[in-house]
Amino acid sequence: MTTALHLITKEELIARFKEIESRGWIENYRKGNDGAVGNILEDLLGIPENNLPIPNAAEWELKTQRSNTSSLTTLCHVEPSPRALSLVPNVLLPKYGWAHKLAGQKYPVDEKSFRSTTNATSFTDRGFKLNVNRQEQRLEFIFDSSKCSDRHSEWLKSVEQRAGLGPFDIIPYWGFNDLYTKAGTKLLNCFYVLADVKRESGKEYFHYNRVLMLKRVNMDKFIDAIEEGSLYVDFDARTGHNHGTKFRIAFKDIPKVYEEVIEIL
Repeated sequence: MTTALHLITKEELIARFKEIESRGWIENYRKGNDGAVGNILEDLLGIPENNLPIPNAAEWELKTQRSNTSSLTTLCHVEPSPRALSLVPNVLLPKYGWAHKLAGQKYPVDEKSFRSTTNATSFTDRGFKLNVNRQEQRLEFIFDSSKCSDRHSEWLKSVEQRAGLGPFDIIPYWGFNDLYTKAGTKLLNCFYVLADVKRESGKEYFHYNRVLMLKRVNMDKFIDAIEEGSLYVDFDARTGHNHGTKFRIAFKDIPKVYEEVIEIL
């Protein structure tokens, strides 16, 4: 579906959302595409690749998700400080990593993995946790070996040999001011769209029936969301490649970090 592009106002875009909702169930014709729910909405709106054709479009984006998913949405990528030390590949992977599940198959036999989705309210089963240090104005990634699950006992023994079982010698952290700069420029005003999903006779259908307009990210709320456990830090690295450190949140919690939330549908 191709539509000639021209600038439209936010009011016109809102009218399009309402018209799409009134159509009810729309068949997923992009089978095998994980991003189908967003791609089809872009087709219906007549916009290419999340480029909203509205004035000041660089300040707006479109976020879409299936309402029945629990997956996290990436808000921004920010590597921990001190950045000069490249802590993920130089410390976390070699000293706290574990054998990659495809080591000796897709990757070399000594390939290590360091993947951890971590929040500030509970320790992971390997003993990692976030700590909001308001006195030092920074978010810290901490390790407590006593919180490690028994099922990782062999891994913990290897950590003891490689790094010891005490706290990190150098605590990975993100300064609040750094987060304000990085996340504040990445988190744009956005239209947040949820679609209900159903399957009938082997076909999948979407109903785009919830739209929120989110304006002005609030970095104090961003820190609050971390502290309450809604916002996670996700490490995803292996010996051969660091996929980047992401700040992620459940789609339903995205409005928590914005100053103004306007319900469209």
